Amino acid sequence: MKVLISGGAGYIGSTVGSACLDAGITPVVLDSLVTGRREFTDGRAFYQGDIADGELVDRIFAEHPDIAAVVHCAALIVVPDSVGDPVGYYRANVAKSLEFVGHLIRNGCGRMIFSSSGSIYQPGEDFSVDEESVIAPQSPYARTKAVCEGMFADIAAGEPIRILSLRYFNPIGADPGLRTGLQVRRPSHALGKLIEAHEEGVPFRITGTDYPTRDGSGIRDYVHVWDLAAAHVAALRTFDEVLAGPVRSSVINLGTGTGTTVTELVTAFNSVVERPVAVVETERRPGDVAGAFTRSDRAKRLLGWEPEFGIADGIRDSLRWAEVRDQRLAPRD
Repeated sequence: MKVLISGGAGYIGSTVGSACLDAGITPVVLDSLVTGRREFTDGRAFYQGDIADGELVDRIFAEHPDIAAVVHCAALIVVPDSVGDPVGYYRANVAKSLEFVGHLIRNGCGRMIFSSSGSIYQPGEDFSVDEESVIAPQSPYARTKAVCEGMFADIAAGEPIRILSLRYFNPIGADPGLRTGLQVRRPSHALGKLIEAHEEGVPFRITGTDYPTRDGSGIRDYVHVWDLAAAHVAALRTFDEVLAGPVRSSVINLGTGTGTTVTELVTAFNSVVERPVAVVETERRPGDVAGAFTRSDRAKRLLGWEPEFGIADGIRDSLRWAEVRDQRLAPRD
């Protein structure tokens, strides 16, 4: 099988590509390199450009007519940035995705897996959600994912393409083989900030301690990125069974089923490192929400997928990647 991965030079897309290679699936990468890294495309067919570039997408399919499916990972993903630049986020994540799916249909591609987000949900009182939970995105970034899902469902209902949306929760870790990892040196999520604080010997800032959680800090479902990548391989292999007959589109949550607060994440981090990190409490960041975790077993039932790695594994692999990142990735101007 051959698969086109948009955003395949980014953190998740490149890790999906590695998992595909290990599973005997050939990845073809399309990435603008706005945030992705060329180093993550080594050994893979790579096309640099925009997903909205119809001529480029046509050329990819002309040169790889055996592409059987697309994994659409290309997106801007930083929540505070989406609050500051909603126009840019809607343009990149929604408008260009609409153009992209049109190009796929024109080229006869009938299968697409869409990288969506668990941030689109309105959590229940215990902060757990399943695929039937209320959709109530709280940031422009999350809303772009919800808009895309609705758009894709409408398109799948009327066009010769089926679309499976995988709603990610909170990816951590790296490819255990350290082929890929977080491409940004200073990521904005909690574990990235924890590693930064550890490296610099400064306290970690818990942004928000007044949420209605068990300890007041935000709660997340931290899933190892290698488990996420394995879920994509499972989705590619079971795609025609999951979306069979009249079913043209569907959604599946990808998480561990366990909620971990930021304070608990710090405790887990300090149990892994030799030199513990101190904490200070600060205000919430723009667009931050209490968070959620999935209680769904749909991924297990439909994909035969369950996560294999725990939060300590994700922390260790993130630390291992942080140690080698600057050797693996060339400096950017």
